[in-house]
Amino acid sequence: MNIYFDIETVPAQSPAAIELLKKDIETEISAIKSPGNYKDEAKIAEYIKIKTDEITAAADEKYRKTSFDGGMGQICAISFAVDDMHPYNIYQEDWTKESEIIHEFYGYLDDYYNPSTDPRPVFIGHNVVGFDLRFLFQRSVMLGIKPPLFVPFQAKPWDQSVFDTMVAWAGVGNRVSMDKLCKIFGIESKGELDGSKVWDYVQAGKIEEVAEYCGKDVERTRAIYKRLTFQDAK
Repeated sequence: MNIYFDIETVPAQSPAAIELLKKDIETEISAIKSPGNYKDEAKIAEYIKIKTDEITAAADEKYRKTSFDGGMGQICAISFAVDDMHPYNIYQEDWTKESEIIHEFYGYLDDYYNPSTDPRPVFIGHNVVGFDLRFLFQRSVMLGIKPPLFVPFQAKPWDQSVFDTMVAWAGVGNRVSMDKLCKIFGIESKGELDGSKVWDYVQAGKIEEVAEYCGKDVERTRAIYKRLTFQDAK
């Protein structure tokens, strides 16, 4: 059984995570020191102001990057497909209900896979080992949600329980975007929406579009997998 899956994430939403980020920024600002050769008080003040403004201006980007940190960011959508089935998109109109999204995904996995009779499934995705599985594991820990035992959270990229399309093409430790693989393989590539715009779409009330985009990524992953495993070879 092949399970193709993808997740979409948003920046930190919990008050505790946001407060931690604020403290990090405050610590960074408080550590600003002028160069030792600065003696003029006005020049020192100007230097500190410039550096403070730079840190403050970068704060939004730093906040957005918490969407890559499973200890701070959140999952807003999960899409998966079993073998050649149509992808199923899991999301909530109230996208903050992350625990419901994760519980629903695990419930589907339990429905599709019987560990007593079925061979262990292969989880397939793009950077699935380095990001999707890792982030899902971290969110499950943060929320206290016990996952099915067969989800290969600790798998290495070369383990038989996973197939990472990024690693299969670029090699361990290297990177290649899904969009690039789609273009060179002649697979329909991403449209207007990409990962960098997910948070903007969510804030604009377009969570359904984000979930559909996630499902399309599952389809693209499956097409890439079939190319990498020579299933379309003649």
